Amino acid sequence: MSTDEASADPVVLVVDDEPELASLFAAWLDDEWTVRVAHDGDEALERMDEEVAVVLLDRRMPGRSGDEVLDAIRGEGYDCRVVMVTAIDPDFEIIEMGFDDYLVKPVTGDELRRTVTRVHRRTEYDEIMREYYSLASKRAVLRTEKSRSELEENEEYRRLESRLTKLRKSVDETIEGLRGHEDFAAAFRDLGNGRCS
Repeated sequence: MSTDEASADPVVLVVDDEPELASLFAAWLDDEWTVRVAHDGDEALERMDEEVAVVLLDRRMPGRSGDEVLDAIRGEGYDCRVVMVTAIDPDFEIIEMGFDDYLVKPVTGDELRRTVTRVHRRTEYDEIMREYYSLASKRAVLRTEKSRSELEENEEYRRLESRLTKLRKSVDETIEGLRGHEDFAAAFRDLGNGRCS
């Protein structure tokens, strides 16, 4: 699959100033993802758009650093996950940084693929939970304002109930998939940070 081929696959943006390494990461991912590659911070921001689901970001690059690119991505309000993939060992400054995961080079193909899949799964979980909470609050309001017979006779309300049932199944399946992984705790940290409100 070419790096910019139109596809239903989610988009990963690989940002690394070492072209061989960026190409290797892209090759590891391009069976399941549409991959874009950038070799510096400015190019990364040029290649960034709403289609990007996950960014793999080197911290140490000439010109605009990975930390600055991360700040710009968050400042622009892009709804994507960011994984720092770097040779810089983490220190306490990472606590305030807006990334979702941190890998220290060298990384293996399996490790990279697992991490991208894991952080993307969190995004899917957030979206499901956002819709679920929105519809559940609408149902709660209608239940307090309408009689049972009005609710039972209304087609839109029946569709809302049906959608909530399907979403609940998706929520349960996602929770089961996350159980036993650090994702489970991370997904609920995201909820506590207001990402699903």
